[in-house]
Amino acid sequence: MERRVVITGLGVVAPNGVGVKAFKNALIDGVSGISFQEELKEYAFGCQVAGVPKIHEEQITESRRKFGLVKLASKGILYGCLAGVEAWKDAKLTIPSKEDPPHWNCGCLYGTGVNGVEAIDFAIKNIDNQQVRRLGGRTAQQAMNSGISAYLGGILGLGNQVSTNSSACNTGTEAIISAYYRIKNGLADIMLAGSSESEGKYVWGPFDSMHALTRKFNDSPEKASCPLSKQASGFVPGSGGGALVVESLASAQKRNAKIYAEITGGYVNSGGQRQKGTMTRGNLNGIVRCIKKSMEVSNTKPEDIDLICGHLTGTIGDVSEIQGWVKGTQRKGKNFPYINSLKSMIGHCLSGSGSIEAVAAVLQLQGDFIHPSLNVDEIHPEIEAQISASRIPNTTIHKAQLNTVAKISLGFGDVNSCVFFKKWNK
Repeated sequence: MERRVVITGLGVVAPNGVGVKAFKNALIDGVSGISFQEELKEYAFGCQVAGVPKIHEEQITESRRKFGLVKLASKGILYGCLAGVEAWKDAKLTIPSKEDPPHWNCGCLYGTGVNGVEAIDFAIKNIDNQQVRRLGGRTAQQAMNSGISAYLGGILGLGNQVSTNSSACNTGTEAIISAYYRIKNGLADIMLAGSSESEGKYVWGPFDSMHALTRKFNDSPEKASCPLSKQASGFVPGSGGGALVVESLASAQKRNAKIYAEITGGYVNSGGQRQKGTMTRGNLNGIVRCIKKSMEVSNTKPEDIDLICGHLTGTIGDVSEIQGWVKGTQRKGKNFPYINSLKSMIGHCLSGSGSIEAVAAVLQLQGDFIHPSLNVDEIHPEIEAQISASRIPNTTIHKAQLNTVAKISLGFGDVNSCVFFKKWNK
């Protein structure tokens, strides 16, 4: 049994906006959430800027208490819980009491990279100091990758599949696609899909050491993230979380739920680290295949695509990504779809990026606007040789009349994912 699948709820914790309303306004206004980070300077990072969600300490304390994160309070788990609960409430879904049965037809696929880094740090220090008993009962559940889906499953009373995926920067988009297929194949009615990522020196240090992060903009944080630009010199690290309630059309209509968009299909693959593909750079043929297969399974023609919400990090990978779309769609120059990069505003939220960017994609589709890509004062010459500068908006396009939007993610390990969202018309 195959069913149509729609999106009925959104939640987000992003560096330039916490909550869907603030986030949408930031997208429209082109607001950067990147700032100087004193901690990174203290620890002698080459890159000392990052995108970090701005949450008041009182809200953090209250959320930790509410979600049972009092002792360790993994930031990534906190962001994921905030985004997930917001999406659930936005979809007007109920939370059963502890005495009621769980939602047997509702589940969660919520991914991460290193959400448990704070708990692991806490554990290592205490174990090395022979203070094992200080670890307490919450260290394990916050250190494990599946901690985020386990917390969300308990908060929301989910009785279907409750799992965590982890595939580097591919994670969030992959989770959405997996949730889509679970519902399409009749194994669930509703799935909370998304991802989140923690922050700080332990998360970002390895990237700084390999010179993947930009080092040129410590004195001008808002200009630091410049995907598609000739000035790009590496990505800006970020953190946060995004969540989408993915639901069968029949279930949504039965509940008379608000529908943001329809998911028409998606595809996940790997380039196998062959044909010039490596752990850190994608095989171009793998990217092209992912794009073509995602169009095939979603019944999308190249000319149908109005907007591509790119992965676009501000590295040499941007050139390959554009080349992949040109080859995959046979559209180039002024005939290329509009394309933008949310990372220009918030940095690269690693495993959290795909879901945060998917929320942005759905908001643009539903609201008929295209947010700008910041800091593209001069387009990278290898990109401009393939597509027209007019397809990379540097100011917001209002009344864009979008019908089909693509969201692509590419990750370490030469992994790719692409999903298509279509405007919902009753």
